[in-house]
Amino acid sequence: MKYGIVVFPSKTLQDLANSYRKRYDPHYALIPPHLTLQEAFETDIDADKLTNIISEIAKKYEPFQLEVHKVSSFQPINNTIYFKVKMNDVLQNLHEDFQQQLPCEESKHPFVPHVTIAQKLSNDEHSDVYGSLRMLGVEHSEVVDRFHLVYQLENGSWTVYETFRLGKD
Repeated sequence: MKYGIVVFPSKTLQDLANSYRKRYDPHYALIPPHLTLQEAFETDIDADKLTNIISEIAKKYEPFQLEVHKVSSFQPINNTIYFKVKMNDVLQNLHEDFQQQLPCEESKHPFVPHVTIAQKLSNDEHSDVYGSLRMLGVEHSEVVDRFHLVYQLENGSWTVYETFRLGKD
């Protein structure tokens, strides 16, 4: 089964992201706007064992501030445009714990916390869309107190398997 670990931001940020995603993201219908903590990985490990590992990781961290501070792009690697999330120790350490403790391959790219708003654009589309979106004054801050283990369905969409609250409570 293919799993991933994500943070679903507040409805306010999701609504803002979706206002662009419905036009510029072919994955719009497959998963709500999210911040990926652990990219998709395949495993045959028992789901109970997987959730126990993730639960132990969640207990190590307290809720944290998620701050979006601009629109950015992964170009020239690919034509993805995203809301850039300010890196903090909790995000970095969560990602590292998932990489070390879960049965997944090492990430192909450095961890850049973000919420995708456009992807799979042609070079011309990317240039036009990014040129206008980067002028947006995006400033958003919220407290994140949970993340989600998601899995991919046969139709390519993703759904929540389990939700994990941060902290020891």
